[in-house]
Amino acid sequence: MKVGVFQFPGSSDINENYKYIAKAITEAAKNQVRILVFHECAACGYPPVETPAIKNIDYEFLGSVIKKIQLLAKENDMYIALGTIRKESSEYYNSIVLINPEGDIMGDYDKRILWGWDLDNYTKGSKQGVFQIDNIKVGFRICYEVKFPESFRELFKSDVELCFVSFCDVLENDSIDRYNIIKSALVTRALENTMNVISVNSISKYQTAPTAVIDFNGIIIDEAPRNQECLLIYDYKSPTINFKTMGQIQNSLELLGIDRYI
Repeated sequence: MKVGVFQFPGSSDINENYKYIAKAITEAAKNQVRILVFHECAACGYPPVETPAIKNIDYEFLGSVIKKIQLLAKENDMYIALGTIRKESSEYYNSIVLINPEGDIMGDYDKRILWGWDLDNYTKGSKQGVFQIDNIKVGFRICYEVKFPESFRELFKSDVELCFVSFCDVLENDSIDRYNIIKSALVTRALENTMNVISVNSISKYQTAPTAVIDFNGIIIDEAPRNQECLLIYDYKSPTINFKTMGQIQNSLELLGIDRYI
């Protein structure tokens, strides 16, 4: 299954974001990408870093743009995972909306681990973020959640083999140290859960988290150039579980108190 992640400069200009997203979908379709994933709040900008106030977003217009993206998913027979803000009554959710190749919203994952600006703006989510795409079980996590092993252990217990992590982790001043720390966290989440991890970040300011493909051994397979618009495509294949990997999985299950054998 070909997967794609696209990094671009997210902003408060929903129409401009849509132009980037539509361009990425067109390019991904030419490369036969099956699922295309965008960064945190890609459709509308992440408040207050990319858009000033969550309540000032035009949610009616945002909804109309998401419908256009749904049509593009259908036209191109593609799954699209879109970072956005979901508004329900007076509550706002930092969400990944998953659109299927029929153009329907098949589900969403709302960020559950909140701090700082997230607490100022969002309601905590409650969904697990696990979906079946073709014959592959995938999971979604958002930005800050990468720092919490427990969040990814949930995916391991659900037999997820591929996890996408959407970031809007950017700073006004460059910090290669922060970038490397977050990259190390992604590598660790992949290795400790025997899970392939693919991340995508905004480039609205200096990137302090990577757009990268990391395999279940913690090896970085590919990485987008920092702070440059890029569609990163990876031809994903379910891993072959060898004797060494089987031992890691089995011991993890036992440590978690799960009576199951692979």
